[in-house]
Amino acid sequence: MFETINNILVSIDDFVWGIPLIVMILATGIFLTIRLKGLQISKLPLAFKYMLSNESDGNEGEISSFAALCTALSATIGTGNIVGVATAIVAGGPGALFWMWIAAIVGTATKYAEGFLAIKYRTIAEDGHVVGGPFYYIEKGMGEKWKWLGKLFAFFGLCVGLMGIGTFTQINGITSAVNNFFDAGNVHTVSLFGRDYSWSVVIAGIILTVVVAFVIIGGIKRISNVAQVVVPFMAAGYIIAAIIILVLNFRAIPGAIVEVVQSAFGLRAVAGGAMGAMIVAMQKGIARGIFSNEAGLGSAPIAAAAAQSNEPVKQGLISMLGTVIDTVIICTMTGLSIVITGAWDMGLEGVAVTTKAFQIGLPFPAQVSSFILMLCLVFFAFTTILGWDYYSERCLDYLTHNNQQAVKIYRWIYIACVFIGPYMTVSAVWTIADIFNGLMAIPNLIALLALNGVIVAETKAYFDKLKK
Repeated sequence: MFETINNILVSIDDFVWGIPLIVMILATGIFLTIRLKGLQISKLPLAFKYMLSNESDGNEGEISSFAALCTALSATIGTGNIVGVATAIVAGGPGALFWMWIAAIVGTATKYAEGFLAIKYRTIAEDGHVVGGPFYYIEKGMGEKWKWLGKLFAFFGLCVGLMGIGTFTQINGITSAVNNFFDAGNVHTVSLFGRDYSWSVVIAGIILTVVVAFVIIGGIKRISNVAQVVVPFMAAGYIIAAIIILVLNFRAIPGAIVEVVQSAFGLRAVAGGAMGAMIVAMQKGIARGIFSNEAGLGSAPIAAAAAQSNEPVKQGLISMLGTVIDTVIICTMTGLSIVITGAWDMGLEGVAVTTKAFQIGLPFPAQVSSFILMLCLVFFAFTTILGWDYYSERCLDYLTHNNQQAVKIYRWIYIACVFIGPYMTVSAVWTIADIFNGLMAIPNLIALLALNGVIVAETKAYFDKLKK
């Protein structure tokens, strides 16, 4: 039964994440990069300056620009950075990391455009809270006749939060990591839903569900307050651990990079299989890269719209840093650690791959290395659960015309999905997430292309004004 369902899901995933969508995502990023004259590189120092100043330059909005970035990062820095990178490299080879880099470089321009449009077309709901995101820039930017496309995005966004990135993948990643550390041999088990599960999985799932419920019931301000504390702390901790691995193995870094590039173009494949190997590496790398940084998905602008800023360009620059921090920095460190230690080619899967890389690469006993990774994964996934609750609530908000009763009911359904997440199979969980990711991207990419003229014109006007 489970195998049949998995096979069906894999077929759907292969269709959704086929060559057309991969080309569409990359082409949109390349197109915006050209139109914006490489803004993601030339204006990167200014973006960091705006982020660190953490100023509010508008009366509208509910949280600061820095809090909005942390909320967006709370949703993007998750199991995709630890488990997703490992899954991509195991399935597509080290070359998958190269395609993550490509997706990130062009995706940074895409993320800028999303943050820009979020402020440009946001609106104030009747009860006074700020709402925005792709559904609003589709409706207000492209016109009422395209409102159906906004609703389509909102529906897919709701599904991604409820059945994809927000719940199942994150809690599954957390409980798997806890289980690997405390009860790897599954000695202490209990029978649930016709299968045996370790007590470590059950207990971790219950604790996380209770903590998640406490935070998300408080809404965006409580979520952003938690994110502002946890995100910088957890990112710094993980980066330090990864840097230790890279520093201790610095002689192996050039060879690892060569292996990544050769694998990306199928140069290490058996004769005649180069093109096939390249396509698999590209597919897995881009899919996991997008899963991790969400550039083009349209999720980040939902958080960006809540920023206390009236300047679309400024918020766009801050928003694009999400992709830089998430993929260019964190995913790269994970990927290189896995390639350098050879953990990707040991017959392991999921979090076990990264755990093995940490055990081999860090100068600590295996148990200590496993514990460090487990803590990082718990915090990463926890904040992603919070961020995606907010995203999917805003999607429901749009679909139900700001029906707050529906939102309150949805929160409890979301909590229920977090609760059952540990008992979903790993492969099915990631496949479902991939499918909804792809479907969600399509309406948003259409809007970005349709509104590129507005983005380019106002961006040029802003920087012309700065020069003067």
